[in-house]
Amino acid sequence: MKVALGADHAGYPLKDAVRRAIEDLGHEVLDCGTHNSDPVDFPDITRATCDPVLSGTADRAVLVCGTGQGAVMAANKLPGIRCGLTHEPYSAHQAVEHDDANVIAMGAWLVPHALVPDIVREFLAATFDDSEDTRRRVTKLNALDTLSSPAP
Repeated sequence: MKVALGADHAGYPLKDAVRRAIEDLGHEVLDCGTHNSDPVDFPDITRATCDPVLSGTADRAVLVCGTGQGAVMAANKLPGIRCGLTHEPYSAHQAVEHDDANVIAMGAWLVPHALVPDIVREFLAATFDDSEDTRRRVTKLNALDTLSSPAP
């Protein structure tokens, strides 16, 4: 599997641990930045990291910022991206299994380095449940990408 990886300056301290976890599982990393701790805007890194997923160049993506909140918000504004916030392994798995997530975001200030391999393993090993209920819900979730005005 090819996995796009991106971190802003706040996420940079956790980025190498995430890279190692992906590579240790035998997957290829597509590094989308940043490459140091100089300030960079998380929406730019999020876009650069999600674009390969949208184009099919990467299968999934992992985003790292300070709390994960900015990255998850930015990612979920991109039609076709379903990003879950994951600070522990269970939600990383569930985001894929029940919500068909193709991206996860995590917070470098919140995730212990010791949990990173488990979070990454659960995210990359998970498969979509594909039951009637989950398909229906994800179809409705994806339909939200096309909304242009609030509900009446």
